[in-house]
Amino acid sequence: MYIILVNVARKTCPVNSFYCVLELYMDISRIDLNLLVYLDVLLRERNVTKAANHLGITQPAMSNSLRRLRDLFSDPLLVRTSEGMTATERARELQPLVRSILSNIEQAVQEKTPFAALDSQRVFRIMASDYAESCLMPRVLRRIRQEAPHVTLDVLTPSDVSFLDVEQGRLDMAINRFDKIPQSFHQKTLWIEYFACLMNARNPILKEPFTLDTYLDASHIWVSKTGFGVGVGVNPKDVQRLGWVDEALSRMGSKRQISVFTRHYQSAMLLAEQHDLIATLPSRAAWLQKDNPNLVVKIPPFDIPPFELKMAWSPLLQHNSDHQWLRRLISDVAEEVDEEFAPFGARFESMDVPEAKPSER
Repeated sequence: MYIILVNVARKTCPVNSFYCVLELYMDISRIDLNLLVYLDVLLRERNVTKAANHLGITQPAMSNSLRRLRDLFSDPLLVRTSEGMTATERARELQPLVRSILSNIEQAVQEKTPFAALDSQRVFRIMASDYAESCLMPRVLRRIRQEAPHVTLDVLTPSDVSFLDVEQGRLDMAINRFDKIPQSFHQKTLWIEYFACLMNARNPILKEPFTLDTYLDASHIWVSKTGFGVGVGVNPKDVQRLGWVDEALSRMGSKRQISVFTRHYQSAMLLAEQHDLIATLPSRAAWLQKDNPNLVVKIPPFDIPPFELKMAWSPLLQHNSDHQWLRRLISDVAEEVDEEFAPFGARFESMDVPEAKPSER
């Protein structure tokens, strides 16, 4: 076991941090390896009682384990503050290393059983933005129904979950555009998205060429909700919080007239049927309305930087065969959407923005 732990630590830890953790194993006879499991759960839960419940042990037993961990590392690891139990700097340094070591040990010792899609009754919980839910999830569900008819899909909104839910594996997948994401998460880019303008076919501005001036003279629908957590009200004067479209206009010294704020792309597409409103939204969302005779799609008269739609998941699930099946399925469906969308979407790609390549880590 000593050799396994040292090899795993050497493989997964940066050089300096590796030696920080390696000291744990120099005298393996004095260490209860279950303490690493306890440490992993304690640092995720930041609560002794919750950690004990998670592991199915008593609260006094977990408290005793925390005391032994503090002695082992010569560090308090968790300290009580006004915000609850807070990890020390040493604990924050150890957390990804211990999680990585345990994950690799689990991978090494667990029997690899393939996912039996036809018989599985698994529930997959996926957080998807309204945009991703509209453009991707119907096709994902269709494929799941074909390949795994007894699997259940539970789709949550960004307001329902937190990064902690993803990190702890309570959520199988998060599909969204992320400003920031924890470095420990695995992620894959599903596609690169540009913007389009959606408006009523009888919108008065269509009587003139669609220029920046006519765009700015019109009334607009603002739509955005891409992050985690509960949303708050919007301040129309706070351009930095209004998102991609308004930041792009601000860099040009311009500002649009926003008449409606919504957090739902489906609502924005319906509101665009109002005769004098414009919805500037991701081009795949506009694509969903391509056969609607009441709406027309226009290329924005200014450059808006594209964004990446990504799926992200916990390192705890990286080697899980069920999860690997789900990731492959979502990736395949995203490729199908991309291929079908390409003829419509090519006109929205800015010539001034370097092409971004899908990636996974």
